[in-house]
Amino acid sequence: MIEMQKVKECGVLDCAYNRHIACRALAITVGDDEPRCDTFWTYSHKAGDPTRLGGVGACKVLKCMHNFDGECGSPLGIVVGREGNKPKCLTFISR
Repeated sequence: MIEMQKVKECGVLDCAYNRHIACRALAITVGDDEPRCDTFWTYSHKAGDPTRLGGVGACKVLKCMHNFDGECGSPLGIVVGREGNKPKCLTFISR
C-alpha cells in the first residue's frame, strides 16, 4: 500500500491553494500525458486548509517513474513549479 505523498513545495504563487510556497489543497491531481498540476486554480481568496500540507491524490502521468498504478510513489514527496506559464510537477522523471 502506498501512502499519499505530500506536495513538499509549490512555487505557483498565484494558485488559490498556495500559501507561503506550500500547497493547502487536501489533494492534488497531476494531469494526463504531461505532469501538470490539474488542481491549479486562481481565485480572489485563498483556499484549502492552512494547517495541512497538500497531498498527491492521483497521478495520471503513467510515463513517470514514480507512478505506481495511478498513485505517486515519490519517496520524498513532490515539488510543483512553473514550466512556462503552466504549473508542473518538477519531480517528474520519465521512465
